[in-house]
Amino acid sequence: MNLDKLFHLKENHTDVKTEIMAGVTSFMTMAYILAVNPNILSAAGMDHGAVFTATAVSAFIGTLCMAVFANYPFALAPGMGLNAYFAYTVVLGMGCTWQVALAAVLVEGIIFILLSAFHVREAIFNAIPFNLKKAVSVGIGLFIAFIGLQNAKLVIGSSTLLGLFSLEGYNQTLGEVKATFNDAGITVLLAVIGVIITGILAAKNIRGNILWGILITWGMGVICQLAGAYVPNPELGFYNLLPDFSGGISIPSLAPVFAKFSLSGVTVLEFIVIVFAFLFVDIFDTIGTLIGVASKADMLDEEGRLPRIRGALMADAIGTTAGAVLGTSTVTTFVESASGVSEGGRTGLTSLTTGLLFLLSLFLSPVFLAIPSFATAPALIIVGFYMLSAVTEIDFTDATEGIPAFICMIAMPFFYSISEGIAMGVISYVTIKLTSGRGRNLSPVMIVLAVLFVLKYIFLFQG
Repeated sequence: MNLDKLFHLKENHTDVKTEIMAGVTSFMTMAYILAVNPNILSAAGMDHGAVFTATAVSAFIGTLCMAVFANYPFALAPGMGLNAYFAYTVVLGMGCTWQVALAAVLVEGIIFILLSAFHVREAIFNAIPFNLKKAVSVGIGLFIAFIGLQNAKLVIGSSTLLGLFSLEGYNQTLGEVKATFNDAGITVLLAVIGVIITGILAAKNIRGNILWGILITWGMGVICQLAGAYVPNPELGFYNLLPDFSGGISIPSLAPVFAKFSLSGVTVLEFIVIVFAFLFVDIFDTIGTLIGVASKADMLDEEGRLPRIRGALMADAIGTTAGAVLGTSTVTTFVESASGVSEGGRTGLTSLTTGLLFLLSLFLSPVFLAIPSFATAPALIIVGFYMLSAVTEIDFTDATEGIPAFICMIAMPFFYSISEGIAMGVISYVTIKLTSGRGRNLSPVMIVLAVLFVLKYIFLFQG
């Protein structure tokens, strides 16, 4: 197989080694979803093992579609936030069954396929102005870095809303079980060392610096565990760092969740609301991620458009539909794809590599599930640094462009949502342009989006 001809490697100024390394890196920063998604959805009553298999297979299908349809280095998997909405809001909060929630995800996926086929999502992407696109990239960088700081426990809740880690402060947020230096404390220290090591590797232009940072940080954790400095405490989420093959190698069956759809116990209006919520968040999370990561990789054309976006959006839609059938929440393009792009990934060979590793994870799940969040945290923080560079391309001399960009950037980490950042950016952009008498060239799509976002917040505040 001629990989260069298939993925146009030379045309994209890359090679096989770079693409594979980038794909491995993307997978390493996304592998946590294999552990987190089953934990979240099992709270809704779904079978833990079956959801693990559904997570891995749906990630493979969605990411493979991205490679085939769009030839982009973006990876897909069941999205964080959407899985929490699935379990904690729809099932536990609204009292629906998880079968109803799965049916809503299926309907969402089918609608997405139609929207992608008729270019609706593409039109939304192309309507967002250049400066706002760059702001999305920066905002995602801040958001990624914030997630990394949280995963490392460097940032914790405090009397000032957020604060720097301390054992006393961390323990104030816990119940009867208390953290010690040998569980929470040592992992924070390892994460800090991991950031420094990854930063040094990046400064020295070491190929694969992000991946090496993950592996070295994980390795230091393993050494600490063997030396007794790190003591697993599952009650607080600090697990064994050594792969556990005591149960052998087997793939959990999909049977308990496969195609388990139901509409029983839910009204038509309730179901429509659930579907719309999934639709809204996924549309703008995906568009925001595509804008941010594509901007970082210099894939946007002179007009700020992403070539072959139709294929990328269709991959996302098919991934969501397939995920619902398999038995998992909405599949979406992952912002962690930026880690692979930062490693030089530019084509579908990167995403194909990531997808195959998700499939391989079915057989080597103990290895991938042993990678702790404190080991991937340095990677996310450094990727945030890389994405922040787009801020220099934003025109802050024009307040009608700079202020909405600023609002968009800060909203993402502060509201903990890519889609909310886009909403705030669009509303402020349209409002400032119109009220300053410079709305003549505003896209009709932007005006419609702004109105829809305002209506959304009106209903949200009233509810």
